[in-house]
Amino acid sequence: MVKPRNNTRPSSRSQNITPPEDVAGFPARRAALRLLDNVMRMGTPMDQATNAACKGLDSPDRALAIAIAQEALRWSVDLDVLIDSKTKQALPDDAKARMVLRLALAQILRLETPPHASIATALPLLDGGPRRLVHGVLGALLRSEAKLPDIPSLPDGTAMRWQAAWGDEMLFAAQGALANPPLLDITLKDYARDPAATEEWAQRLGGVSLMSGHIRLPRGTAVDALDGYNEGAWWVQDLAASLPGRLLGMGEGRTALDLCAAPGGKTMQLASQGWAVYALDNSARRIERLKNNLERTGLHAEIVRADATTWESGPRFDAILLDAPCSATGTMRRHPDVLHRIGLKQINELAALQSAMLDRAAAWLKPGGTLVYATCSLETHEGEAQVAPFLARHKDFTIAPVRSEELPAGIAPNAQGCVRTLPGMLRDEGGLDGFFAARFVKE
Repeated sequence: MVKPRNNTRPSSRSQNITPPEDVAGFPARRAALRLLDNVMRMGTPMDQATNAACKGLDSPDRALAIAIAQEALRWSVDLDVLIDSKTKQALPDDAKARMVLRLALAQILRLETPPHASIATALPLLDGGPRRLVHGVLGALLRSEAKLPDIPSLPDGTAMRWQAAWGDEMLFAAQGALANPPLLDITLKDYARDPAATEEWAQRLGGVSLMSGHIRLPRGTAVDALDGYNEGAWWVQDLAASLPGRLLGMGEGRTALDLCAAPGGKTMQLASQGWAVYALDNSARRIERLKNNLERTGLHAEIVRADATTWESGPRFDAILLDAPCSATGTMRRHPDVLHRIGLKQINELAALQSAMLDRAAAWLKPGGTLVYATCSLETHEGEAQVAPFLARHKDFTIAPVRSEELPAGIAPNAQGCVRTLPGMLRDEGGLDGFFAARFVKE
């Protein structure tokens, strides 16, 4: 008697497959996928998404997840060109398979992760998804020895805006700036009162200085391990971000309002320059960071939690610093996610908000007082284009031209007498963020 053949075979799910959690490095890759999905599909700023996406990870894995996601964002346009070259039909932009391929390729081509490790941690991310497709695309690209260009391409919308506003040279410089995270800049607490402090701290920390009160250090430095951190001798602040506060000069006990103040870099600048500072912000989380920074540095400010668009000031101020909410496209070197979240619609909405905030700030300034308007944006809507309309609406204000000696060597005021920093400036020294600042005086 012939026994019936047992045709039952274990499914792929019941085979002895290593659970994803047991794959070395998988939790960090899963967190990187969550970060990429939050930015590119949901439009969430990466800073806001990081805590939830990286929950439960230790510090090294958290840093790895962020590095993988950031490299995928920096090079996403060029990574997508490679991916599309090996698929018969283009994957949707927000498809999970495309996201996983971006992450895997970013590790192999940018972070020098061994291909087998990248693939082993990528495929489990596709539980129930097209593993064969992803594995095939990665294999085909590896066999063809695929490479990325020397500098990353910008998203089409960004490239079109910046080319129209600034030209081809700036566009090329922006691509170069996007390629790598920036160096570490710090601002010294006592530079305004102690001219010798800059040179002393530069030697002490082994850094270089591009202007009084500024020190630049290599990338990857552990901030809280640096000399002077615990005693509050300095704080982290990009060189460009430090310029608006400097334009108000020494306070000598006069009052200054820092609008949209948290996390506190400019508030600390103003306090260290002798201003009696009122720091206003609407975010409880960011205000907590502001308080911690003030406590660490031993500086003081009156903190006001309020919405600047509805808050009513009692007294008027001798000076106001409005570092307005903006697209933040000038910070793309450390926040490449901004290029994938911000388009012309958001820029126009933010420009309208900036105009309204300028009008409110103008009413809170004493006659003879100074108003500095700033944005960390590379969009002219949020910078140069705000100046003439503001002066037309407020006949009692005039431009107080910025002087060359107020700026780092190599940066000069523009034709309006304002400050505009662009990619490519100070390139040999490590560059700086894109920023705009205008200084007005009230009659």
